[in-house]
Amino acid sequence: MIAAESQIAVRQPRCHPRRGRTSACRGVCKCLLITLAMSWAGCSATRPPVTEEAAEPVLCLPEEVRVAVAPALNHSGGAEFDPAKVGDLMASELSGLEGVKVVGVSRVLAVLAEQGDVRIRSPEHALDVSERLGVDAILVFAVTEYDAYTPVVGLAAQLYGPWRPAEQQGELDPVAASRAARPFPVPQGFGGIRPQAQVQRTFNAAHEAVQREVQRYAHSRSATTGPLGWKRHLVSQEGYLRYCCFSVARELLLQRMENKSAAAVAAAGETGQ
Repeated sequence: MIAAESQIAVRQPRCHPRRGRTSACRGVCKCLLITLAMSWAGCSATRPPVTEEAAEPVLCLPEEVRVAVAPALNHSGGAEFDPAKVGDLMASELSGLEGVKVVGVSRVLAVLAEQGDVRIRSPEHALDVSERLGVDAILVFAVTEYDAYTPVVGLAAQLYGPWRPAEQQGELDPVAASRAARPFPVPQGFGGIRPQAQVQRTFNAAHEAVQREVQRYAHSRSATTGPLGWKRHLVSQEGYLRYCCFSVARELLLQRMENKSAAAVAAAGETGQ
């Protein structure tokens, strides 16, 4: 295309034999050629597309963990999703992690119904439900932001259970200026019950780093075929929510494992072992 346009521009001076007009046309031709060359160079220098990434590394837990999943809490200010459905997606992604046994949302809802409730109300309530279910932890989480069109998903999640870290962790408060972003409000003076782990993230599909994570997620599940390939997880609301739930669940369990390891090392040091 560039060569064809260059030939047309160069031939124009022959139609105007006078020297002055020929010189002017030559100058125009040079400008056109330079502009076209710069345009071509600019197109070829654009940022390359996201390339194929390796699969997510396998999560290796030192012991089996039984985790119950509570229905999602809606702190997004909208009503574009079903909290119970998002809870099911979280449970599904959690069950795909090696070494994790999941107690689904329906079991948690059954216990809550016996108590005359529909959601986890406090850390104490979370501990009570986890003890009744006989699990190592209960995952309580909130959707703090939800835009199905970009898409953008914000999640704040905590694990509560019989074992708790001895040291106070950092506060989880992603949107404190506008509303409580934690899975549930923490009363004043409350602080004896600390989560085993807590994670807060906002996943914006317009960010290249998130796109690369989505691609690794899809590659791990061999879900890269079809017209859209791995990008179908960006255009499918359920597919994108699954990726977000997987990322948060995996990070929670990694953090819990690290916290338990640190507690074991500290306990060994105190006993002189």
